This record gives sequence, structure tokens and C-alpha cells, in this order.
Amino acid sequence: MKKKLLATLLCAALTVTALAGCGGGSAGTESSGTQAEQTETETAQAESPAETSGDEEEVEIYMFISSPEYADAINALIAEYKNVKPNVTINYETTQNDYPTMLKAKLNAGECPDIFASTAGKEIETYKEYSYDLTGQPVQEALLPAIQASMVDASGNGCYGFHYVGDQYGIIYNQDCLDAAGVTSLPTTLDELEECCEKLQAAGIQPFACGWAEWWVFKQSLIPFLTESVDNYAAFVSDMESGADSLNNHEMMNDNMFRFVDIVKANCESKPLESDLASMQAALATGKAAMGLGMGPWAEASLLAINPEMNINYGGYPVSDDPAQCQIAAGASQALRVNKDSEHLQEVLDFINWWFTSDFGRNWLSVTVGGVPSIDTDGVYSSVMVQLSMENMEANGAGNVGTTYSSDAFWQSFGESFQSYVEGSASREDTIAKIEKDWQEIDGADQ
Repeated sequence: MKKKLLATLLCAALTVTALAGCGGGSAGTESSGTQAEQTETETAQAESPAETSGDEEEVEIYMFISSPEYADAINALIAEYKNVKPNVTINYETTQNDYPTMLKAKLNAGECPDIFASTAGKEIETYKEYSYDLTGQPVQEALLPAIQASMVDASGNGCYGFHYVGDQYGIIYNQDCLDAAGVTSLPTTLDELEECCEKLQAAGIQPFACGWAEWWVFKQSLIPFLTESVDNYAAFVSDMESGADSLNNHEMMNDNMFRFVDIVKANCESKPLESDLASMQAALATGKAAMGLGMGPWAEASLLAINPEMNINYGGYPVSDDPAQCQIAAGASQALRVNKDSEHLQEVLDFINWWFTSDFGRNWLSVTVGGVPSIDTDGVYSSVMVQLSMENMEANGAGNVGTTYSSDAFWQSFGESFQSYVEGSASREDTIAKIEKDWQEIDGADQ
């Protein structure tokens, strides 16, 4: 993964030198942060930035974001925008592990970047005071509904960010295994999941490769049991952190979630806690197992590298006996934000609206960057799994990713609690009590 120095050198080659703090002060033009207060002229300019003449004022925009793995693609985007708006220079800086600390230092120094990043979910509220509300902007209207839902505040209002890739959690299937066992459709209920496992076992095929040596597999495969249980997941998490709610108040959490784990345990490797990501992918790709947990479209390349002929299918997690609740969880774990007090707010909006609505930008989003698209790409997808997921979500809707409402420290403990449950050293009651305690002591202590 590229580090900040390499990304900075790349930017320099494109005359977009990474100069910390450039153009991002908080003493610029005041903005209410709502589209309603912009003029129709400003909106038209945002939708289609005009070609500039040589005598226009030079403008510098400072973009400080994480995810350096996308540095090459971002640099290509910036270079193209320089052709569209020659007077606009975008100074792009990226880093990874130390990003939150560096961002907070800039904010504390009054040097908010014009475009900056955070996680979505809970941190939408954390950085709301610095963020422009993109409601009604072309970039907001271009985002898929599941991505928009990741950008609302704690009250479920506004659009305080955007992102160029999405996240998904679902079950990956080896369709050839299902065909060999006579399974004619993907299971959508827990009863159907058990029937599917019985048919696979009868055909001599291991139903699951579980990956349970990895704590994050529990996070990404059990989150649907949490998000589907409540109408307002953000409020639920807040109540869990304060001790005002309990898993025992929600049948899908205190019963169905454990039933799912029990089904997998009875139908996976003999030593499930020794199954890691690599062994799970190998078993799934080679047809030793029919189903894999905790993964999304990002895993497709690894699976096809093992078996280029793998017949992949992809669906949601059965969380109850209601097929409508079996949805692929979709959204965005990251959010790019616009500094509401940017000295060049309109130019920043022009750039991001061009990014998400121009022919170049839409092709960049659907092809160049790869992964799960954040916009409707008119049927152009970067992989088989992305196409399958988009078709699934069009037919069945999308579940809530939800994981960004709690810290990784909490989720690691959550996964470890279920590892103890699978091992047999903790009962269902012990596991529930441990999760509730961790929610209060790990994340709730910061409230």
C-alpha cells in the first residue's frame, strides 16, 4: 500500500503538489451548508463547469484523504479536470494508518482541507460541524440510495459526504456445488439454509467454509442480524453504548443470530477456528465447500486466481423466516467531505459534481476505480460479483452495512466473543452479556 511520500511524489509529477493546509482555511466565505440557499446560477455551474479562459483567477483546492491504494486513479482524475478547468489546481495528499491523527491536527490548527475523509456512519456526526450538506447537489443525486443512506446525520437527515466505491457483505456461493446437490435457488430463510445444507451434505459437499479464525468475518456476516432487527440502527447503537437497550429485546439478535452460527458450525470444517481467509477462499474456489462468509466483491479476484473457471453466485444472509429480510448489506464505510467554510466552495462543488456526472467521471467510477460502484453505471460493472449484487439489490433492495457505527476495537471483541461461543467455552447467555458489556465499556465510555 502506497504511503504518503509516494503519493506526494505522484502528485508532484502531475503538478498537484501536496501542500498541507493549502486553500483549506476556515476563515473563508460563510456558507449555510444547504443547497436551498444556493442560487440557480451556482447550481448550473456545479452541474457543468465552463471552459475557462487564461485570465481567470487561479484557484487551489486542497484534498487530503485516506485510501492511498486509489492514488493512481485519483491522480488520473485530477489530471483530466485540469484540462476542463486549467485555472484550478488540486493539491492532493493521501496517507493511511496515521490519517485520523493527521486530520484532527489540521482541524485543531484551523486548517480544514477543502475535501477531507472520515469513516461514514457514526463519524458523519463527528465531523458534521465542518461538513457542507450536499443535499440537492448533483453529486448527491448521483449516489445510489444505499450510499446516500451512509451519509445522513444522526437524525437521518442531510448528505454530509460522498464516496467513489461502496462496500457489500453477503454469502459467496460456488454455484457448481449447488447444482450438484440439486439446490435450485439461493436460500433466503434460515429454514431454507438448513435444507440447503442437508442437500449439500447428502451430495458429499461441505456446505460452509467459515473463515472463523478471522474475527472480522463475524462482524461482516452477523451485522445483518443487528441492522435488520431495528428501524434506526444508529439509535440502537447509542442505546447499547449507554446500556438502555439489550440484545435480549430483539429476537433476531438473541435467537436467529445464534441459530445461524450453530447452522454454520454444524456444516463447516471440523476445526472452524483454524479456518482463515486463505483456506476459506481455497475451499470455496475449488468446490470443497459451497458457501463462504464475510466477503464481498473484493474477494472475486482471489477466488478466480485459484480457479479461473469458478462459477460464482452471490446473495444476502438469511436472518429470519422472512425472505424479504435476506438482503446483501450495502453502503459506504468511508465518506469524503466538503469543508463548508472553504475559501473556494463553489469551485470545490464544481469539481465533485463534474466527478460524478461527467462522461469521464462516470467512466472513472464504473471502470477505472473498480470495485462496487457508488452510482448507477448503466449496466457497466467491473466484475461478475458486482453485477450479481446490483441485480440482487434491484430486485430485493439493500441491507444496511452498519459496521461504521462502532469502533474496530468493539468489533474485534465482538468477533472474539463468538469465537469463544464456537469453541464452547462461552454459552449464548455469556456471549450476549460480554457483547453488551463491551459496547458500554469500549465505545460507550467515549460518550
